[in-house]
Amino acid sequence: MSDRTPSIGWKASQQHATIDDQRAVWQAVDDSAFDSLWLFDHLVPMGRVRAGDIFEAWTLLGALAQATRRVRIGTLVTSALYRHPALLAKMAVTVDHVSGGRLLMGIGAGGDPEVDGRLGLPELSARERVERLDETCQVLRLLWTEESTTFTGRHCSLDHLLADPKPVQRPHPPLWIASNGARHGLRVVAERADGWLTASMGPDDVDGVLRLAAALDRHCADVGRDPATVRRGVQFRIAADDEGTLRAAQAWVRAGFTDLVLLSFEGGLRAVDAAARLLPRLHALG
Repeated sequence: MSDRTPSIGWKASQQHATIDDQRAVWQAVDDSAFDSLWLFDHLVPMGRVRAGDIFEAWTLLGALAQATRRVRIGTLVTSALYRHPALLAKMAVTVDHVSGGRLLMGIGAGGDPEVDGRLGLPELSARERVERLDETCQVLRLLWTEESTTFTGRHCSLDHLLADPKPVQRPHPPLWIASNGARHGLRVVAERADGWLTASMGPDDVDGVLRLAAALDRHCADVGRDPATVRRGVQFRIAADDEGTLRAAQAWVRAGFTDLVLLSFEGGLRAVDAAARLLPRLHALG
């Protein structure tokens, strides 16, 4: 793709569907012109009814790496609360090798109030969750690139830890950080991320997201970084009709977003096939 061609991804749902159903969706995305394929990282189903089947994200990513051959794969997004940073770094490297270097590392501060207490996780403020996210991002980069890592943080400490092999992608898989925190979360994005991820549930969200984008630009200026070096991705729901989806995508491209991730909570393979027919027009939006 050229620098002006938007990357178009699909966010698959690993809830309320069998593994065979999910594998069919993955292969359909891989066989189409989608550029990326994403899973989410929750331990109980999302939505109004929080019950039913759901599969774990990183276990599925390993399977997804084997079931596909071309499309880039990742999480939108991994919770920084659920796994020790060193374990997460090792899991990511493993998936990067299994996929032949196709991993996109999406991560966020996490938090699910209906579930975290049942897991025995401490109740953390938004600021504390962002601190954990920041430390996790630092540890990931260190373990992916350094021969030996010593790190002392408030939430994580490592003592001359070796982490081999290194990722297939050098220096490391792209680190995409999700945050809508204008004061603290976007500061972590400015300091640590290769790309920023956000989400929209409707076309009226553009103005609010643009305010967050302006806050990210200010944080980049504060840390001496060119804002143009941070790729910008947005997840949004496909519309009821093709033209509505195209209008929403055009609005995000005009707003400066380089990576668009389409989402459908229902429809499965049928929704993928319908969206795939729009890909030539979506890629032409740049």
